[in-house]
Amino acid sequence: MTLPPDFDAQTFWDDAPYAQKSYTEPAPTDELIARVEADLGYRLPAFYVALMRVRNGGVPVNTSFPTTEPTSWADDHIAITAICGIGYEKSISLCGDQGSQFMQEEWGYPAIGVVVADCPSAGHDLVMLDYRACGPQGEPAVVHIDQEDDYRITPLAPNFEAFVRGLLPEAGSDEANATYDDFTVL
Repeated sequence: MTLPPDFDAQTFWDDAPYAQKSYTEPAPTDELIARVEADLGYRLPAFYVALMRVRNGGVPVNTSFPTTEPTSWADDHIAITAICGIGYEKSISLCGDQGSQFMQEEWGYPAIGVVVADCPSAGHDLVMLDYRACGPQGEPAVVHIDQEDDYRITPLAPNFEAFVRGLLPEAGSDEANATYDDFTVL
């Protein structure tokens, strides 16, 4: 899959050197993608893979996602720090030393899928691809999981593309305030 023509991956990412140094891995090869999928036990969404082929992990320009219910982060949204890359090198890449398997095995997050984004809470909440309804080869939903609230699961988007397209400017900014009123969430 290639990214849809109406999605501009070049303006999606924050180009700050810190973001690239801390989160971005080299573009994933087909072999690396297959290895990561085998290690995780899940097929990665096609849109996610296409986005990672443009930049393999990093900090998006927009980092807030609206919610219809309060979370430990805010009454009406969650925030993300970065989107995990496909690989093993960076700490929060999918198979990094603080990646998906680490968060499930060491932090007790539910084994419902793949950790795809971290949050500013340093591990106390995160965003996952949720494969419970579709199985390991299907198209997963995207959920927020809150460790501080007994691993409460809050649905965010029906798929990764909808999640990415639903990211808004940092909450509290003038641009975000105007946009939140017009955004429909799950």
